[in-house]
Amino acid sequence: MTTARTRMSPAARRRQFIDLGVDMARTMSLDSVTMEAVAEAAGVSKGLIFHYFESKADFHLCVVSEQAQAMLERTEPREDLGDPIAMLQASMSAYVDYVADNGKGFVGVIRGAASADDALRAVADRTRAAMTDRIFAHAPAIGIERTPAIELAVAGWIAFVEESLVRWIDEPVITREELVAVLVGALPILAGLTTSIVAEE
Repeated sequence: MTTARTRMSPAARRRQFIDLGVDMARTMSLDSVTMEAVAEAAGVSKGLIFHYFESKADFHLCVVSEQAQAMLERTEPREDLGDPIAMLQASMSAYVDYVADNGKGFVGVIRGAASADDALRAVADRTRAAMTDRIFAHAPAIGIERTPAIELAVAGWIAFVEESLVRWIDEPVITREELVAVLVGALPILAGLTTSIVAEE
């Protein structure tokens, strides 16, 4: 349905376009979120959108950046829980719920790392770096020391989480609760195994 055109401030109009792009990206691939579709939904000409964004790639970058920020905010560790494992459980639960609500959008964010666009790859890399920093901020409480080997293990765990979620979106062969339990349980096991193997060398 086309929205009736109304006068907005430049900031509000730009915000409207990004919000429409984010909303569309929940149910379609990023490439399918065209300037024409956004313009129609906003009730404006396509030319007006190019007044706010240099190109389709620039617009997509804004959409993906918005999605990544929303995901990080939604999965922010709950410091009130105290226990790092309980915090991880809450964050993973929120992550799974975010994916359930933003399936295509989630894929757009994490698949940015494989994009030919350097800016999209940078968004994906920053998102993963933020998640890594969160983990290591609380790892000492469960006896995990930040070392190159553990950093490698955590990077592998994040890739495992992302791929599991991508597949779960298309084919939820296990329940939400089971998925959360697998994601949460895998991290300390992987970190412990890495620490044990490296210590034996």
